[in-house]
Amino acid sequence: MGDGVTPAASGPGYLPATDMPRFIRDMMQFVGLGDEDLAVIRRSAPIVLQHERRLTSALYDHFLTFPRSARFFLGEDGEVDAARLERRKHSLGRWLRESAEAAMTQEFSYYLLSVALAHGHRGQPPGAIPPHLMIGAMSLTQTALASVFASELPHGDAAAASGAWNKLLLVQLSVFMLAYVPPRPVA
Repeated sequence: MGDGVTPAASGPGYLPATDMPRFIRDMMQFVGLGDEDLAVIRRSAPIVLQHERRLTSALYDHFLTFPRSARFFLGEDGEVDAARLERRKHSLGRWLRESAEAAMTQEFSYYLLSVALAHGHRGQPPGAIPPHLMIGAMSLTQTALASVFASELPHGDAAAASGAWNKLLLVQLSVFMLAYVPPRPVA
C-alpha cells in the first residue's frame, strides 16, 4: 500500500452492527485514520468546540433553507418547531464533542450506531432522514470544519486537521449508512 497501513487479515465475515468496534477498526484502516490523525483531532478539538454553537447553528440554518430538509424541523402548523430545532442543535453539539475526543472505544462505536438508527429509522413523522441528506450533512460539516481550521491554524496544521477530521467523518458516515442498507456480512 505504501502508506504505512497494514492490509487487514482475511477472516470470517461478520455483520457490522453486531461488532461495531471491528467495523470501525476496519473502516479506520480503510481510510487511513491512524494514531497520528487521532492525535491531530484531539489537538484541534478546542478550536472545534470553541466554534461548536456557530457550526451547529450554521448547519441547521442551511437545512432550513431547503424544503426537503426543513420539513424535519417543522411543527404541525408548518412553522419551525424551535424546541425541536434546539434539541437537534444540542444533539449535534454532543456529537461534535464526542467526536473531538477521538476515543475510538466500544462505547463510542455503539453511540455512533445509535445516532445512525435515530436518523435512519425514525418511526414518527416526517420519518427517516433520507441517506442523501445525511451524506450532504457530513459534507457540509467537513467543509465548515476546514473553514474553521483555515481561519484559526497555520496552513500546514489546518491541512492536517482537515485531513484527519475528514477521515474520522468518513468512518462515521460509513456507520451512519448502516441504518440505510440491508445488513450484509463484511468479508
